[in-house]
Amino acid sequence: MTPEILAGHLVFTLERESTMSAATTYSAKVVRAAHARPLARHIQTVSRVLMGFLFTMVGLNGFLNFLPQPSSIPAGAMAFSGALLNTGYMFPLLMGAQLIAGVLLFANRFVPLALAILAPVVINIVAFHAFLSPSGLGMALVVLVLEVYLAWSFRAAFRPMLSMKVGR
Repeated sequence: MTPEILAGHLVFTLERESTMSAATTYSAKVVRAAHARPLARHIQTVSRVLMGFLFTMVGLNGFLNFLPQPSSIPAGAMAFSGALLNTGYMFPLLMGAQLIAGVLLFANRFVPLALAILAPVVINIVAFHAFLSPSGLGMALVVLVLEVYLAWSFRAAFRPMLSMKVGR
């Protein structure tokens, strides 16, 4: 019988080598555990694909208008959306950024860049629904949680960007 110690993704197996002498010796063998945390390793991928799909669809909808529009929109939300449209450039820029970042997330390419592009968009989505159209706040909070989780997952990529001094 060999006792196993599970530590993260590694399994340490202790095996008895000899019992002939007064002192018993053991050898340790390190084996990768494929079964360690089976669900947790997929959460990052599911979050990235879900967020990529969501922003790809919303970005495409900004140009092609294939999703149904809400029937009643509060006056403040309508004024804000109208102002974005009336600038002539802000709404296409916003939808284009969402489309590009969504495709990057979906394709698993330049994920930290896509998250950095989407961060101010996500903050604005949450603020829009918190202050102007509370009916969509639940979905906005889900998007915020996905963004924060993915940003935390890729925090090593953001570390140089957040350094106080630039080293030469």
